[in-house]
Amino acid sequence: MRGDAVLSVSIVLAVVSMFFVPPGPAYVAYIDWDTLALLFSLMAVVKGFQSEGFFEYIGSGLLKRTRSTRSMAAVLVFLPFFCSTVITNDVSLITFVPFAVSVLRMARQEALAVPLIILQTLAANLGSMLTPMGNPQNLYLYAQSGMGFLQLCGIMLPYVLLSALCLGGAVLLRRPRPIPALSVEARPGRAKSLAWCAAGLLLCLLGIFNLVPDLAVAAVILAALLFGNRKLLRTVDYALLGTFAAFFIFIGNLSTIPSFQNFLSGILAGHVVPVSVLASQVISNVPAALLLSGFTSDWSGLLIGTNLGGLGTLIASMASLISYKQLAREFPEKKKRYFLWFTVCNVALLLLLLLEYALLSARG
Repeated sequence: MRGDAVLSVSIVLAVVSMFFVPPGPAYVAYIDWDTLALLFSLMAVVKGFQSEGFFEYIGSGLLKRTRSTRSMAAVLVFLPFFCSTVITNDVSLITFVPFAVSVLRMARQEALAVPLIILQTLAANLGSMLTPMGNPQNLYLYAQSGMGFLQLCGIMLPYVLLSALCLGGAVLLRRPRPIPALSVEARPGRAKSLAWCAAGLLLCLLGIFNLVPDLAVAAVILAALLFGNRKLLRTVDYALLGTFAAFFIFIGNLSTIPSFQNFLSGILAGHVVPVSVLASQVISNVPAALLLSGFTSDWSGLLIGTNLGGLGTLIASMASLISYKQLAREFPEKKKRYFLWFTVCNVALLLLLLLEYALLSARG
């Protein structure tokens, strides 16, 4: 806890909420075990790829095809942007942030870590807005509202397009610098180990698309690591899992307080988007969608508000914690600078997208 401010804050919030809602059997239901199971599975699989040098191998191939830091940044930013429309923002960041760290080190461009990882986090959160499978709250609202696939995509498309333009502009504003040639050629690890990692990733994707229960995915991967690679099992980021669990308890307790429920009912009418955005800043957008969906039938407003609400604070989107944890672990001296610029960039883009919402609402 001393070395992890986010974990510390989440635990303090959970403990404080226990004074209002004493611990009981309901606490078990607060925690989204499927999310924790899938997050554990994905982290374990990515650690497996990392231990075999897979990302370094891909990074070496990428560097051969780029001439400057600008073209390298464009690839690293838009990979999570487009992939998050299919494999969710969490998976994109778990996959591509470590990949970017490896590429930056190979290119000797560690100074770009803060702006690049901020842009990657924005890209994953913004690209994931487009489809039902892009993030957990979209899947939930898609199922609850009964809206069609193209209808949901159509609602979010204007915001995704403007987001892409902003990300592209941010990349172009960076002064391009030549990437020095690398003298060491990276090679992938053992074929057998990589095959097992690929099988684990496929299993995770089956869980993401609800073809296999998430708990079953985690059980299979846990068993495989217990019997095949306990050393890798010890490298999983359990502090991040603890952070998620503590936030689930805090949010669960908050939602059972009658005065809070009455407050939401009174302010939601006619203000679904701004309330969703504000709620997301405090309890993150996934729990905000779950909590507010019981008090409104304005599904499009809730969809827009919780998606745009993923911008702003560090906890507005739980996926953003993944990037922060990675940055803090790999570049601990850059944590304060990252947090400052992350907040500035997120708030600025949030205000811009809210302005777009206001203009579209006025026209429609």
